[in-house]
Amino acid sequence: MLWIVGESKKVPDKVREILSVKENEIYYSTISIWEVAIKRLTHPDKITALTPKELVGFCKEAGLLELPLALEHVYTLETISRQDNAPPHKDPFDRTLISQAKSESMTFITHDDKLTTYTEPCILYV
Repeated sequence: MLWIVGESKKVPDKVREILSVKENEIYYSTISIWEVAIKRLTHPDKITALTPKELVGFCKEAGLLELPLALEHVYTLETISRQDNAPPHKDPFDRTLISQAKSESMTFITHDDKLTTYTEPCILYV
């Protein structure tokens, strides 16, 4: 999300393709905004200079739609699958984003190699 709103050169071609299709609805999660807010408070030197409110403004300006957290997303957390031999992954934000995508039959696009041990078809690794 940060790469998209910042028009970063890091955005892979495959993602640029997805973004260029007008029929695709692209969402940002309130979970991501919450994560940015927490990381800005705990590690201000390691995260975007944008405030959460500014980030939401850029998301809206970029045409992204908001995906709020719903109870169904919380319930779906229990159904997320990973490889049997996967090392521990304790990031609640990542798991919640995956849960949202799975629950909503959406595709969660990520470059985070820590998520490669999840076996959910809703995850697209780029």
